[in-house]
Amino acid sequence: MQEFFSTFVHVIPTTVAQALILSLVALAVMLPFRLLGFADLTSEGAFPLGGCVAAVCATAGMNPWLVLAAGTMAGALAGACTAYLHLRFRIHTLLAGILLVTMLYSINLRVMGSSNVSVFGLPSVYPDDGDVLGVISVAGLVVGVLAAVLTWSLTTEHGLAFRTVGVNPEMAEAQGISVWKSTVVGVAVAGGLAALSGALMVQSQGFADVNMGMGILINGLAALMIGEAIIGRRTVLRQLMAPLIGSLVYYLLVSACLAVGMPPPDLKLATGVFVLTMLALPTLLKKRRSNAPMERDKVRD
Repeated sequence: MQEFFSTFVHVIPTTVAQALILSLVALAVMLPFRLLGFADLTSEGAFPLGGCVAAVCATAGMNPWLVLAAGTMAGALAGACTAYLHLRFRIHTLLAGILLVTMLYSINLRVMGSSNVSVFGLPSVYPDDGDVLGVISVAGLVVGVLAAVLTWSLTTEHGLAFRTVGVNPEMAEAQGISVWKSTVVGVAVAGGLAALSGALMVQSQGFADVNMGMGILINGLAALMIGEAIIGRRTVLRQLMAPLIGSLVYYLLVSACLAVGMPPPDLKLATGVFVLTMLALPTLLKKRRSNAPMERDKVRD
């Protein structure tokens, strides 16, 4: 037990840094899914796309902050393409996302020219000494600013119109709100957030790999479900904070699994169990509450 606590405490700073970066993926999953009713899979391809573009731009000598911007724009373009495929050709959102993720694999290979590119030693947005606390501070600053901007924008008139599209597209259309514009912008923002996460991750780990996005979507979904189970999603602030809090809790749980000696290949199984638990928990609790009055009536009889 002492060895477990020692190992777990030792990896907490690294876990927090990773959770902050990957919380943007959970946020990218939440935005179209919860606010637009758009089941989007683009994050699975936008995450490595942002990382690949960032790696190529970094090796070309671009400013590290412009590297992040380039990766974000590439991901936003990918998200916009997914939305366009759905709206223009009436392709189901899931199928549109699958098609785009499949095509992005080849595009990522073309962008980098190889399966992986090293950016180790090149300038990055993180401190030069590579201290994990520096990664936490920069990633925390980026996530905090984005969360503040999104919270403000979703409470403006345009933000309310955007959320109306997710609740009732027909009513939104009747009120003169462009469903096309809101959907494309919303999914593009989500793709940009996932790509920004990939660009931050590449600068943190020192390399980009074409397979770096494999399984990232289920991790983001798990974090989202955990966060919503903890704080709910009744307000805009809670909806935006749930992915961030859920990411911290989820990756701490993953670190705990590693600390107890779980083999890394089994982490996917543990992730699936986390997601199933979070999805089933509300239904089980609701069923338990509905059965409680019936049980009390039986006792009285």
